[in-house]
Amino acid sequence: MDTQENLFALLTAVKNGELDVAAGMERLRDLPYLEMGHTKIDLHRPLRNGFPEVVYAAGKTAGQVVEIFIRLRDRGPVLATRVPEETASRVLAACPEARHNPLGRTLTMGEDQVVFGEGEIGVVTAGTSDLPVAEEALETCRMFGHRAFLVSDVGVAGLHRLLDRIDLLRRARALIVIAGMEGALASVVGGLVAQPVVAVPTSVGYGAALSGFTALCGMLTSCASGVTVVNIDNGFGAACAACRINTLCRQGQDA
Repeated sequence: MDTQENLFALLTAVKNGELDVAAGMERLRDLPYLEMGHTKIDLHRPLRNGFPEVVYAAGKTAGQVVEIFIRLRDRGPVLATRVPEETASRVLAACPEARHNPLGRTLTMGEDQVVFGEGEIGVVTAGTSDLPVAEEALETCRMFGHRAFLVSDVGVAGLHRLLDRIDLLRRARALIVIAGMEGALASVVGGLVAQPVVAVPTSVGYGAALSGFTALCGMLTSCASGVTVVNIDNGFGAACAACRINTLCRQGQDA
């Protein structure tokens, strides 16, 4: 994926005569997007909003995801979410350097190229059953260059577990709070910390939990001021929001 740094280096190389114009044109040819027939990879996105396009594997064939990973192999870090097991096996066979997180249903490649900046993001789960969503959020934060830590199984049924970790949570610049059932953990955390809280309802729970709709409504009607809510099971979206917050904090420090 092309970034501001990569584009600056390319134009500087052309200016200094280290790269001829024809080679520079070839590099820029695919800058807006990479045409693959079945997929158009948005290579310009990092220049617009700082995030590379992420591969949403659900609904794509294993062959399509394999081709995407092969084509993106030399373009920087790659992240795919909601990856079926069969697709993961096919990608790993074609790209042994890729890494599969079966719990988070992610595939990553090029992690050694990720550059981490200042600040940490905290990911908090109410229960162990929320870990798949938490792992998706953690992988997303890390692939976008933001350090993240996990505090799991600290739901409101045993609030002392959360209070034991509150000092750690207060060190984060933003918190992702993940809960199913009635979704109460987001309100509790939102009432205890000053950091922005991004709440994720999960589809964990018995019948009246309505596959996450009850937790969603509970978080949307939170009495803790300033809690932001993303869609059900959307660990990826929550991570993107938290990364934006941490990026603004970094920019504030640099100003």
